[in-house]
Amino acid sequence: MTSEWEIKSFVLQTRPLFTSHTGLNIAEVLKSAVLEWGLDNNQGIAVVTDNARNMDVAVREAGLSPHIKCFAHTLNLASKAGFNVNRASRLLGRVRRVAAFFHRSSTATAVLATKQGMLNLPAHKLIMDVVTRWNSSLDMLERYLEQQQAIAATLLSAEVRRNAREIDTLEPADITDAEDMVRLLSPLKKATTVLCDESRPTVSLIVPLKHMIEQSMAQCDEDSSTIAQMKRAILKDFTDRYQGEQNKFLQVSTALDPRFRSLHQLNDSQREDVFDRLKLKATQMQNQNPSETEGERAHDAEEQSPPSKKTALEDLLGESFIKEVHVAQHNTGIEAEIDLYRKATSILLSDCPLKWWRDNAKCYPLLSPMAEAYLSVPATSVPSESFFHSRGYCKRPKIPASTWKC
Repeated sequence: MTSEWEIKSFVLQTRPLFTSHTGLNIAEVLKSAVLEWGLDNNQGIAVVTDNARNMDVAVREAGLSPHIKCFAHTLNLASKAGFNVNRASRLLGRVRRVAAFFHRSSTATAVLATKQGMLNLPAHKLIMDVVTRWNSSLDMLERYLEQQQAIAATLLSAEVRRNAREIDTLEPADITDAEDMVRLLSPLKKATTVLCDESRPTVSLIVPLKHMIEQSMAQCDEDSSTIAQMKRAILKDFTDRYQGEQNKFLQVSTALDPRFRSLHQLNDSQREDVFDRLKLKATQMQNQNPSETEGERAHDAEEQSPPSKKTALEDLLGESFIKEVHVAQHNTGIEAEIDLYRKATSILLSDCPLKWWRDNAKCYPLLSPMAEAYLSVPATSVPSESFFHSRGYCKRPKIPASTWKC
Protein backbone atom coordinates (compact mmCIF):
# COMPACT_ATOMS: atom_id res chain seq x y z
CA MET A 1 0.00 0.00 0.00
CA THR A 2 1.50 3.32 -1.05
CA SER A 3 1.31 6.55 0.94
CA GLU A 4 -1.50 7.57 -1.44
CA TRP A 5 -3.49 4.44 -0.54
CA GLU A 6 -2.92 2.70 -3.84
CA ILE A 7 -2.29 -1.04 -3.98
CA LYS A 8 0.83 -2.00 -5.90
CA SER A 9 1.77 -5.59 -6.73
CA PHE A 10 5.31 -6.88 -7.21
CA VAL A 11 6.77 -10.28 -8.00
CA LEU A 12 9.71 -10.60 -5.61
CA GLN A 13 10.81 -14.00 -6.81
CA THR A 14 9.83 -17.26 -8.45
CA ARG A 15 11.52 -20.51 -7.49
CA PRO A 16 11.53 -23.92 -9.17
CA LEU A 17 10.60 -26.78 -6.89
CA PHE A 18 12.30 -29.90 -8.25
CA THR A 19 11.36 -32.06 -5.26
CA SER A 20 7.92 -33.40 -4.43
CA HIS A 21 5.35 -30.68 -3.74
CA THR A 22 4.83 -31.65 -0.12
CA GLY A 23 3.85 -29.06 2.45
CA LEU A 24 7.22 -29.35 4.17
CA ASN A 25 9.18 -28.74 0.95
CA ILE A 26 7.07 -25.73 0.03
CA ALA A 27 7.46 -24.41 3.58
CA GLU A 28 11.24 -24.35 3.16
CA VAL A 29 10.89 -22.23 0.02
CA LEU A 30 8.54 -19.82 1.81
CA LYS A 31 10.83 -19.46 4.83
CA SER A 32 13.80 -18.84 2.55
CA ALA A 33 11.90 -16.08 0.72
CA VAL A 34 10.89 -14.40 3.98
CA LEU A 35 14.48 -14.35 5.19
CA GLU A 36 15.93 -13.28 1.84
CA TRP A 37 13.64 -10.27 1.57
CA GLY A 38 13.71 -9.33 5.27
CA LEU A 39 9.96 -9.61 5.64
CA ASP A 40 9.90 -11.13 9.12
CA ASN A 41 8.94 -8.10 11.23
CA ASN A 42 7.01 -10.08 13.88
CA GLN A 43 3.72 -8.48 12.83
CA GLY A 44 2.50 -11.37 10.73
CA ILE A 45 2.65 -12.09 7.01
CA ALA A 46 -0.65 -12.79 5.30
CA VAL A 47 -0.45 -15.61 2.76
CA VAL A 48 -3.10 -16.21 0.09
CA THR A 49 -3.16 -19.66 -1.51
CA ASP A 50 -5.59 -22.11 -3.02
CA ASN A 51 -7.32 -24.72 -0.84
CA ALA A 52 -4.83 -27.53 -1.47
CA ARG A 53 -3.82 -29.42 1.68
CA ASN A 54 -0.11 -29.17 0.94
CA MET A 55 -0.42 -25.36 0.94
CA ASP A 56 -2.20 -25.54 4.30
CA VAL A 57 0.72 -27.52 5.72
CA ALA A 58 3.30 -25.29 4.02
CA VAL A 59 1.98 -22.02 5.47
CA ARG A 60 1.60 -23.53 8.93
CA GLU A 61 5.09 -25.06 8.94
CA ALA A 62 6.58 -21.80 7.65
CA GLY A 63 5.04 -20.02 10.65
CA LEU A 64 3.16 -17.48 8.51
CA SER A 65 -0.19 -16.02 9.49
CA PRO A 66 -2.95 -15.30 8.61
CA HIS A 67 -3.50 -17.89 5.90
CA ILE A 68 -6.31 -16.78 3.55
CA LYS A 69 -7.78 -19.38 1.22
CA CYS A 70 -8.33 -17.96 -2.28
CA PHE A 71 -12.02 -17.07 -2.41
CA ALA A 72 -12.19 -17.55 -6.17
CA HIS A 73 -10.86 -21.09 -5.73
CA THR A 74 -13.38 -21.68 -2.93
CA LEU A 75 -16.19 -20.58 -5.25
CA ASN A 76 -14.82 -22.90 -7.92
CA LEU A 77 -14.83 -25.91 -5.58
CA ALA A 78 -18.33 -25.19 -4.28
CA SER A 79 -19.74 -24.75 -7.78
CA LYS A 80 -18.15 -27.98 -8.94
CA ALA A 81 -19.77 -29.72 -5.98
CA GLY A 82 -23.12 -28.45 -7.22
CA PHE A 83 -22.46 -29.60 -10.78
CA ASN A 84 -21.47 -33.05 -9.47
CA VAL A 85 -25.05 -33.75 -8.38
CA ASN A 86 -26.18 -36.68 -10.55
CA ARG A 87 -29.01 -34.95 -12.39
CA ALA A 88 -26.96 -31.76 -12.95
CA SER A 89 -23.92 -33.75 -14.11
CA ARG A 90 -25.97 -35.74 -16.64
CA LEU A 91 -27.64 -32.62 -18.00
CA LEU A 92 -24.29 -30.85 -18.28
CA GLY A 93 -22.87 -33.87 -20.12
CA ARG A 94 -25.67 -33.77 -22.70
CA VAL A 95 -25.11 -30.07 -23.36
CA ARG A 96 -21.35 -30.71 -23.61
CA ARG A 97 -21.90 -33.41 -26.26
CA VAL A 98 -24.02 -31.01 -28.33
CA ALA A 99 -21.41 -28.26 -28.09
CA ALA A 100 -18.60 -30.69 -28.96
CA PHE A 101 -20.52 -31.91 -32.03
CA PHE A 102 -20.92 -28.36 -33.38
CA HIS A 103 -17.26 -27.61 -32.70
CA ARG A 104 -16.24 -30.68 -34.72
CA SER A 105 -18.66 -30.21 -37.61
CA SER A 106 -18.18 -27.32 -40.02
CA THR A 107 -21.44 -28.29 -41.73
CA ALA A 108 -23.41 -28.10 -38.49
CA THR A 109 -21.80 -24.75 -37.67
CA ALA A 110 -22.76 -23.34 -41.07
CA VAL A 111 -26.35 -24.55 -40.79
CA LEU A 112 -26.54 -23.17 -37.24
CA ALA A 113 -25.54 -19.73 -38.53
CA THR A 114 -28.33 -19.91 -41.13
CA LYS A 115 -30.92 -20.93 -38.53
CA GLN A 116 -29.79 -18.13 -36.21
CA GLY A 117 -30.48 -15.61 -38.94
CA MET A 118 -33.90 -17.08 -39.68
CA LEU A 119 -34.87 -17.04 -35.98
CA ASN A 120 -33.36 -13.58 -35.31
CA LEU A 121 -30.96 -15.02 -32.71
CA PRO A 122 -27.46 -13.65 -31.98
CA ALA A 123 -24.79 -15.13 -34.26
CA HIS A 124 -22.96 -16.73 -31.34
CA LYS A 125 -20.97 -19.94 -31.41
CA LEU A 126 -21.64 -22.61 -28.83
CA ILE A 127 -19.27 -22.66 -25.86
CA MET A 128 -17.25 -25.66 -24.69
CA ASP A 129 -16.49 -25.67 -20.98
CA VAL A 130 -13.05 -26.11 -19.42
CA VAL A 131 -12.79 -28.58 -16.55
CA THR A 132 -10.70 -26.25 -14.37
CA ARG A 133 -13.04 -23.27 -14.79
CA TRP A 134 -16.51 -23.86 -13.35
CA ASN A 135 -17.90 -20.62 -14.77
CA SER A 136 -17.17 -21.91 -18.27
CA SER A 137 -19.74 -24.66 -17.60
CA LEU A 138 -22.25 -21.99 -16.62
CA ASP A 139 -21.37 -20.03 -19.78
CA MET A 140 -21.91 -23.20 -21.84
CA LEU A 141 -25.35 -23.70 -20.31
CA GLU A 142 -26.33 -20.05 -20.84
CA ARG A 143 -25.25 -20.14 -24.48
CA TYR A 144 -27.16 -23.38 -25.10
CA LEU A 145 -30.33 -21.88 -23.61
CA GLU A 146 -29.89 -18.78 -25.76
CA GLN A 147 -29.52 -20.88 -28.93
CA GLN A 148 -31.78 -23.85 -28.16
CA GLN A 149 -34.24 -23.13 -30.99
CA ALA A 150 -31.49 -22.77 -33.56
CA ILE A 151 -29.75 -25.90 -32.23
CA ALA A 152 -32.93 -27.98 -32.48
CA ALA A 153 -33.64 -26.72 -36.00
CA THR A 154 -30.07 -27.46 -37.09
CA LEU A 155 -30.09 -31.02 -35.71
CA LEU A 156 -33.36 -31.71 -37.55
CA SER A 157 -32.05 -30.44 -40.90
CA ALA A 158 -31.33 -33.08 -43.56
CA GLU A 159 -27.66 -32.19 -44.04
CA VAL A 160 -26.90 -32.53 -40.31
CA ARG A 161 -29.35 -35.15 -39.04
CA ARG A 162 -27.55 -38.19 -40.48
CA ASN A 163 -24.33 -37.31 -38.63
CA ALA A 164 -26.06 -36.37 -35.37
CA ARG A 165 -28.09 -39.45 -34.58
CA GLU A 166 -26.58 -39.82 -31.11
CA ILE A 167 -26.96 -36.12 -30.26
CA ASP A 168 -30.14 -35.31 -28.32
CA THR A 169 -31.51 -31.87 -27.62
CA LEU A 170 -32.87 -31.10 -24.17
CA GLU A 171 -36.49 -31.84 -23.39
CA PRO A 172 -38.75 -29.10 -21.88
CA ALA A 173 -38.17 -30.47 -18.36
CA ASP A 174 -34.41 -30.40 -19.01
CA ILE A 175 -34.62 -26.81 -20.22
CA THR A 176 -36.43 -25.83 -17.01
CA ASP A 177 -33.75 -27.49 -14.87
CA ALA A 178 -30.98 -25.84 -16.90
CA GLU A 179 -32.59 -22.41 -16.45
CA ASP A 180 -32.91 -23.02 -12.70
CA MET A 181 -29.25 -24.06 -12.54
CA VAL A 182 -28.18 -20.87 -14.30
CA ARG A 183 -30.21 -18.74 -11.88
CA LEU A 184 -28.81 -20.63 -8.90
CA LEU A 185 -25.18 -20.21 -9.92
CA SER A 186 -25.33 -16.67 -11.33
CA PRO A 187 -24.55 -15.03 -7.93
CA LEU A 188 -21.39 -17.16 -7.66
CA LYS A 189 -20.34 -16.07 -11.12
CA LYS A 190 -20.92 -12.40 -10.25
CA ALA A 191 -18.93 -12.87 -7.03
CA THR A 192 -16.06 -14.25 -9.12
CA THR A 193 -16.28 -11.17 -11.35
CA VAL A 194 -16.08 -8.87 -8.33
CA LEU A 195 -12.93 -10.64 -7.12
CA CYS A 196 -11.18 -9.96 -10.43
CA ASP A 197 -11.01 -6.25 -9.62
CA GLU A 198 -7.38 -5.85 -8.51
CA SER A 199 -7.74 -2.14 -7.70
CA ARG A 200 -9.85 -2.81 -4.59
CA PRO A 201 -8.87 -4.39 -1.23
CA THR A 202 -10.72 -7.59 -2.02
CA VAL A 203 -10.10 -9.35 1.33
CA SER A 204 -12.88 -7.25 2.86
CA LEU A 205 -15.34 -8.71 0.36
CA ILE A 206 -15.11 -12.31 1.55
CA VAL A 207 -17.42 -12.11 4.58
CA PRO A 208 -20.30 -10.20 2.90
CA LEU A 209 -20.06 -12.25 -0.30
CA LYS A 210 -19.93 -15.52 1.65
CA HIS A 211 -23.00 -14.47 3.64
CA MET A 212 -24.87 -13.51 0.46
CA ILE A 213 -24.10 -16.87 -1.17
CA GLU A 214 -25.13 -18.84 1.91
CA GLN A 215 -28.44 -16.98 1.95
CA SER A 216 -28.99 -17.66 -1.76
CA MET A 217 -28.48 -21.38 -1.10
CA ALA A 218 -31.25 -21.58 1.51
CA GLN A 219 -33.85 -24.24 0.69
CA CYS A 220 -37.18 -23.08 -0.77
CA ASP A 221 -40.46 -24.94 -1.19
CA GLU A 222 -40.39 -24.07 -4.89
CA ASP A 223 -37.03 -25.77 -5.46
CA SER A 224 -36.96 -28.77 -7.75
CA SER A 225 -35.25 -31.93 -6.54
CA THR A 226 -32.18 -31.07 -8.65
CA ILE A 227 -31.85 -27.53 -7.29
CA ALA A 228 -32.37 -28.68 -3.70
CA GLN A 229 -29.60 -31.24 -4.06
CA MET A 230 -27.26 -28.69 -5.67
CA LYS A 231 -27.88 -26.19 -2.86
CA ARG A 232 -27.07 -28.80 -0.22
CA ALA A 233 -23.90 -29.85 -2.04
CA ILE A 234 -22.70 -26.25 -2.46
CA LEU A 235 -23.41 -25.34 1.16
CA LYS A 236 -21.70 -28.47 2.47
CA ASP A 237 -18.54 -27.65 0.51
CA PHE A 238 -18.68 -23.89 1.08
CA THR A 239 -19.81 -23.13 4.62
CA ASP A 240 -16.88 -24.53 6.61
CA ARG A 241 -14.10 -23.09 4.44
CA TYR A 242 -13.42 -20.03 6.64
CA GLN A 243 -13.33 -20.72 10.37
CA GLY A 244 -11.40 -19.88 13.52
CA GLU A 245 -8.63 -17.28 13.39
CA GLN A 246 -8.98 -16.96 9.63
CA ASN A 247 -12.63 -15.93 10.02
CA LYS A 248 -11.73 -13.43 12.76
CA PHE A 249 -9.17 -11.80 10.46
CA LEU A 250 -11.76 -11.58 7.68
CA GLN A 251 -14.37 -10.04 9.98
CA VAL A 252 -11.98 -7.30 11.10
CA SER A 253 -11.03 -6.67 7.46
CA THR A 254 -14.71 -6.25 6.60
CA ALA A 255 -15.21 -3.85 9.51
CA LEU A 256 -12.33 -1.69 8.21
CA ASP A 257 -13.98 -1.34 4.80
CA PRO A 258 -16.23 1.77 5.00
CA ARG A 259 -18.69 0.11 2.62
CA PHE A 260 -19.32 -2.77 5.04
CA ARG A 261 -18.55 -1.32 8.49
CA SER A 262 -22.13 -1.93 9.68
CA LEU A 263 -21.36 -5.70 9.59
CA HIS A 264 -24.96 -6.24 8.56
CA GLN A 265 -24.50 -10.02 8.30
CA LEU A 266 -23.64 -10.40 12.01
CA ASN A 267 -25.85 -10.16 15.07
CA ASP A 268 -25.30 -7.48 17.73
CA SER A 269 -23.11 -9.66 19.95
CA GLN A 270 -20.90 -10.81 17.05
CA ARG A 271 -20.64 -7.25 15.79
CA GLU A 272 -19.46 -5.88 19.13
CA ASP A 273 -16.97 -8.74 19.43
CA VAL A 274 -15.42 -7.77 16.08
CA PHE A 275 -14.97 -4.15 17.14
CA ASP A 276 -13.59 -5.22 20.51
CA ARG A 277 -10.94 -7.24 18.67
CA LEU A 278 -10.30 -4.26 16.41
CA LYS A 279 -9.86 -2.03 19.46
CA LEU A 280 -7.40 -4.47 21.04
CA LYS A 281 -5.36 -4.80 17.87
CA ALA A 282 -5.31 -1.04 17.24
CA THR A 283 -4.17 -0.41 20.81
CA GLN A 284 -1.23 -2.75 20.23
CA MET A 285 -0.29 -0.82 17.09
CA GLN A 286 -0.81 2.61 18.65
CA ASN A 287 1.83 5.15 17.70
CA GLN A 288 -0.14 8.38 17.33
CA ASN A 289 0.00 11.54 19.49
CA PRO A 290 -2.23 10.77 22.51
CA SER A 291 -3.00 14.46 22.98
CA GLU A 292 -4.81 14.65 19.70
CA THR A 293 -8.32 15.88 20.38
CA GLU A 294 -11.59 14.53 19.17
CA GLY A 295 -12.16 17.82 17.36
CA GLU A 296 -9.07 17.22 15.26
CA ARG A 297 -10.39 13.77 14.34
CA ALA A 298 -13.88 14.93 13.32
CA HIS A 299 -14.61 15.11 9.62
CA ASP A 300 -17.37 16.00 7.22
CA ALA A 301 -18.80 13.32 5.01
CA GLU A 302 -18.99 14.29 1.39
CA GLU A 303 -22.30 13.99 -0.41
CA GLN A 304 -21.97 11.52 -3.21
CA SER A 305 -24.33 11.01 -6.11
CA PRO A 306 -25.35 7.43 -6.96
CA PRO A 307 -23.79 5.80 -10.03
CA SER A 308 -25.85 5.69 -13.18
CA LYS A 309 -25.34 1.94 -13.51
CA LYS A 310 -25.14 -0.77 -10.87
CA THR A 311 -21.84 -2.54 -10.45
CA ALA A 312 -21.73 -6.31 -9.99
CA LEU A 313 -21.06 -5.77 -6.27
CA GLU A 314 -24.11 -3.50 -5.88
CA ASP A 315 -26.24 -6.03 -7.71
CA LEU A 316 -25.14 -8.77 -5.28
CA LEU A 317 -25.09 -6.91 -1.95
CA GLY A 318 -27.04 -3.67 -2.42
CA GLU A 319 -30.11 -4.74 -0.47
CA SER A 320 -28.07 -5.84 2.54
CA PHE A 321 -26.52 -2.45 3.27
CA ILE A 322 -29.49 -0.11 3.14
CA LYS A 323 -30.11 0.06 6.88
CA GLU A 324 -27.63 1.58 9.30
CA VAL A 325 -26.83 -0.31 12.51
CA HIS A 326 -27.24 1.66 15.75
CA VAL A 327 -23.92 2.34 17.49
CA ALA A 328 -23.54 2.92 21.20
CA GLN A 329 -21.53 5.84 22.60
CA HIS A 330 -17.92 5.22 23.67
CA ASN A 331 -15.29 7.17 25.54
CA THR A 332 -11.90 8.41 24.36
CA GLY A 333 -8.87 7.29 22.36
CA ILE A 334 -9.39 4.26 20.19
CA GLU A 335 -12.96 3.90 21.47
CA ALA A 336 -13.72 7.44 20.29
CA GLU A 337 -12.21 6.72 16.89
CA ILE A 338 -14.20 3.53 16.47
CA ASP A 339 -17.36 5.32 17.57
CA LEU A 340 -16.71 8.13 15.09
CA TYR A 341 -15.94 5.66 12.34
CA ARG A 342 -19.07 3.57 12.89
CA LYS A 343 -21.32 6.62 12.88
CA ALA A 344 -19.79 8.19 9.76
CA THR A 345 -21.93 8.44 6.65
CA SER A 346 -21.85 5.25 4.66
CA ILE A 347 -20.27 5.23 1.23
CA LEU A 348 -21.72 3.56 -1.83
CA LEU A 349 -20.81 0.02 -2.80
CA SER A 350 -19.43 1.43 -6.05
CA ASP A 351 -17.09 3.81 -4.18
CA CYS A 352 -13.47 2.97 -3.55
CA PRO A 353 -12.74 2.27 0.14
CA LEU A 354 -9.07 3.14 -0.33
CA LYS A 355 -9.99 6.58 -1.63
CA TRP A 356 -12.15 7.06 1.46
CA TRP A 357 -9.26 6.13 3.73
CA ARG A 358 -6.89 8.38 1.78
CA ASP A 359 -9.24 11.32 2.36
CA ASN A 360 -9.98 10.49 6.01
CA ALA A 361 -6.83 8.81 7.37
CA LYS A 362 -5.82 11.88 9.40
CA CYS A 363 -9.12 11.70 11.27
CA TYR A 364 -8.32 8.15 12.36
CA PRO A 365 -4.65 7.99 13.38
CA LEU A 366 -5.24 4.71 15.24
CA LEU A 367 -7.55 2.98 12.78
CA SER A 368 -5.88 4.01 9.52
CA PRO A 369 -2.71 1.90 10.10
CA MET A 370 -5.02 -1.04 10.75
CA ALA A 371 -6.91 -0.39 7.51
CA GLU A 372 -3.64 -0.11 5.61
CA ALA A 373 -2.42 -3.46 6.96
CA TYR A 374 -5.64 -5.40 6.52
CA LEU A 375 -6.97 -3.98 3.26
CA SER A 376 -3.73 -4.60 1.37
CA VAL A 377 -4.39 -8.37 1.55
CA PRO A 378 -6.09 -9.81 -1.55
CA ALA A 379 -8.87 -12.36 -1.33
CA THR A 380 -7.66 -14.35 -4.33
CA SER A 381 -4.43 -15.72 -5.73
CA VAL A 382 -5.74 -15.43 -9.31
CA PRO A 383 -3.69 -12.29 -10.21
CA SER A 384 -0.41 -13.96 -9.22
CA GLU A 385 -1.32 -17.13 -11.11
CA SER A 386 -2.29 -15.09 -14.19
CA PHE A 387 1.01 -13.22 -14.06
CA PHE A 388 2.87 -16.51 -13.65
CA HIS A 389 1.29 -18.05 -16.74
CA SER A 390 1.40 -14.87 -18.83
CA ARG A 391 5.19 -14.66 -18.36
CA GLY A 392 5.63 -18.25 -19.52
CA TYR A 393 7.23 -19.55 -16.33
CA CYS A 394 5.43 -22.86 -16.77
CA LYS A 395 6.96 -23.24 -20.25
CA ARG A 396 10.61 -23.21 -19.27
CA PRO A 397 12.56 -25.95 -21.06
CA LYS A 398 13.47 -29.17 -19.24
CA ILE A 399 11.34 -28.23 -16.23
CA PRO A 400 7.82 -29.69 -16.05
CA ALA A 401 5.09 -27.11 -15.65
CA SER A 402 3.82 -28.81 -12.50
CA THR A 403 7.08 -28.07 -10.67
CA TRP A 404 6.73 -24.27 -10.84
CA LYS A 405 5.09 -22.22 -8.14
CA CYS A 406 4.57 -18.47 -8.11
